Amino acid sequence: MQADPNVEPAVDWFSCVLPLPFRTAIIFVSCIWLWGAGIQGLQNTGIDLLALIKYHSRVSTTTTSHHRRTYRFAIIQTIPLVTSIFFFWFVTRGQPDLVQAWDFVPQLELVALFLLFFVPIPRTSHTGRSRLLSTLKRISIGNIAENQNGRFGDLLAADALTSLAKPLGDLFIAQCMFFSPGVSATAMPDRGCGGAYLVPLLLAYPYVVRLVQCVVEYKRVRDNIRDSPKLAAQLGWGGQHLANALKYASAFPVIVLSSLQRGASDPNDIGLTETSLYGVWFFCVLLNSSFSFWWDVVKDWDLTMFSSSAERNSPEHPWGLRSRIQFHNSNLYYGAILGDLMLRFTWSLKLSPHLYHFSDVEGGVFTMELLEIFRRWIWLFFRVEAEWVRSNRGPPPEDILLVDYDGRLEDGYVE
Repeated sequence: MQADPNVEPAVDWFSCVLPLPFRTAIIFVSCIWLWGAGIQGLQNTGIDLLALIKYHSRVSTTTTSHHRRTYRFAIIQTIPLVTSIFFFWFVTRGQPDLVQAWDFVPQLELVALFLLFFVPIPRTSHTGRSRLLSTLKRISIGNIAENQNGRFGDLLAADALTSLAKPLGDLFIAQCMFFSPGVSATAMPDRGCGGAYLVPLLLAYPYVVRLVQCVVEYKRVRDNIRDSPKLAAQLGWGGQHLANALKYASAFPVIVLSSLQRGASDPNDIGLTETSLYGVWFFCVLLNSSFSFWWDVVKDWDLTMFSSSAERNSPEHPWGLRSRIQFHNSNLYYGAILGDLMLRFTWSLKLSPHLYHFSDVEGGVFTMELLEIFRRWIWLFFRVEAEWVRSNRGPPPEDILLVDYDGRLEDGYVE
């Protein structure tokens, strides 16, 4: 008896190979590897990321470099992940009924991944993990540290969470399915699990955190100006923080409209047809991506690509860059700009009649999530490089980050 082609299978082929819980674990473990590679790569170019985020440790001539400690922790996380994946393949043999029956295997891997963050394993940067957890606790409600207490690290962590919004949503979906009666966590993901509104709210949460942080930053600027009016010329009136908040707020319509497109609720309930819904979604996602890309290049990386013609074509620096660059190969900057542009607009695949469904199938969703993590990793290099240049030359008058810059980096850091 042949299966009815009109009946959606309980487990798609990609979930038979990599169920949703495994995919989220792969993304989180990949972030650990990328963090270590980021520290090492920046260090090789003369940039001390850990000094910028005010991560200090005791002086010791025998202390292992932080990126090596991070790599060791990544290996410790990778071993159970790879082992559990191979074990899962061995016992399920790709059969949908066995894939659903053994859904507790990837769940145990997620539990192990979480618990390993709290185990004080020697020479695996336990202090760094404690710092990460304290940072996440602080920023989870939109708080942000003062400059001397690691404010820049809070900003990097909160921005990273926006790139992890979809994997975090998938993590919730996997748990929701696992604890729902008669549902397997390794079946085809039910992205409506928990109701029509809960998953979109979870996706929006990282953007809410950053928006609140921007408002906090704006209030700090206003308070500093009120206490010391002479700082007004240096700090401005705080408008860039409000503009940054607006950038994160522009993600909310995209999340809501994308949820409507997936059928979470009827668009007619808000007076839209399917055609008009698509048109409004297109406008909102185009605005959000364009605004975010411009902010990456102009504000986060301090490049002159979109500045006035005189500044962009200044003979004092390569075209579209700036007078001081830490990465000596200017092509790296152009490549990063092009890559950021392409990866900010991956949603445009939906405009192609041949690739329209790529971002809807599970393999496509996972690929998009990995590409966003990679984009954020590249963004990290140039965001930190810009901050390093600011910190060593003094911020420009309109700088939005180092409002109490004292002209030098703090000494005393050793890892």
